[in-house]
Amino acid sequence: MKGNPTRFEAIGNRLGFRIAEETDQQLHLVWQGPRFPAFLCLGIAFLLLFVSLPIMYAIYLNGFVGAAGSLWYFPLMNLVLFGISLYLLSQKRTIIIDNSAQRVTLKKRSLYQTTLLSVAYLEINKLSLGVDQVYSGFAVAGSSAAEAFPVPSLRLFAMAGESILLDRGSLRKLEELGRRVSSRLNKPLEVDPVLRG
Repeated sequence: MKGNPTRFEAIGNRLGFRIAEETDQQLHLVWQGPRFPAFLCLGIAFLLLFVSLPIMYAIYLNGFVGAAGSLWYFPLMNLVLFGISLYLLSQKRTIIIDNSAQRVTLKKRSLYQTTLLSVAYLEINKLSLGVDQVYSGFAVAGSSAAEAFPVPSLRLFAMAGESILLDRGSLRKLEELGRRVSSRLNKPLEVDPVLRG
């Protein structure tokens, strides 16, 4: 195994890989990142341009004196929102299950970093459809503190005992994905009894 499996853990409850390409030799899965928050930040940033551009022009003409000078943070907020949306849009995960090379390759890309993990078929002990405990989020104003809840997950387990997260999401989609991965790896898909009930 080349790479660190813990770098491929995810905080969120769903990833939702889609099949980008499926041939006799390869199964190529892709996750494109959190699109809704990215486009929300981008939309807000574009709307704030209508406020920020006149403020920047007024600061250019008069400096930081006057009413416009006290609103210097609007252009700064625009830059931050553009940066956040660019970062979110740059996130991408891919999984390539290659029968010809007998390897599973995971790749995680963001604006500033690319991480790889490669596992040979011989190093894989089992493929498991189980349950992960995922935290619901931050505690807000007296709400219950970040509680955990069960989410179905598809994982590979290496011979050395390492667990590699492939995907999280709905049980139906993970079962279908698990069958496809199982047939390529020639390993049975082990399903947690909790999910069968």
